[in-house]
Amino acid sequence: MTGSSSPAELSAVLGVNIDPDLLTLALTHRSFAYENGGIAHNERLEFLGDSILGQAVTVKLYRDNPELDEGDLAKRRASLVSSVALAEIARLIGLGAFIRLGKGEEQTGGREKPSILADTVEAIIGAAYLDLGGDEATALVLRLVAPLLADPARFGAAMDPKTSLQELAAQIGRGAPDYRIEDSGPDHSKRFHASVCLDDEVIATGVGSSKKQAEMAAALEAWTILQAAAK
Repeated sequence: MTGSSSPAELSAVLGVNIDPDLLTLALTHRSFAYENGGIAHNERLEFLGDSILGQAVTVKLYRDNPELDEGDLAKRRASLVSSVALAEIARLIGLGAFIRLGKGEEQTGGREKPSILADTVEAIIGAAYLDLGGDEATALVLRLVAPLLADPARFGAAMDPKTSLQELAAQIGRGAPDYRIEDSGPDHSKRFHASVCLDDEVIATGVGSSKKQAEMAAALEAWTILQAAAK
């Protein structure tokens, strides 16, 4: 199945005009490709984009943080280019609606899977590099990571949502988070649904292809709700 939105709409969201055919390739997951006669998919672009992403983030952190040593810079870079961070970026721009997925991935919530979201972000960066060059691709990377850099609290929560929720709950005098898991679907493609409770009150829910992913999604949603209420 294709995404519900067009590449042109995504270009507007990204603020950059990438060749429509190349952008469509960047949005094509291998599950869609295999179900449509083995057409090209986005994994080569993902490989390229990963390199561009790493370079752009490295230079940004180096220039903006002269007080940090190599070890601290490496930790921040690892956080910013992690699948969790890239998936968070993807959600902020609504990327899931644009991805071309096969029926199996569609039915098992592929548009919400952090790995698919993160890989697609990298593929788009790769497409921008091929079509527009290094400067435009770097500018795109910096626009994408800007929301996390501008909101250190949310950035930290996106990196480790369960710990961040536990710390926030303690700060506001709530009990320790309690996670409750249910699953659905056949054994080979289960979907996990997590509810996170504080003092026996369900604060938020999350879904994922593993218990860990579902709990992290629920924790980040709960953190967001509590953070907003505390302001």
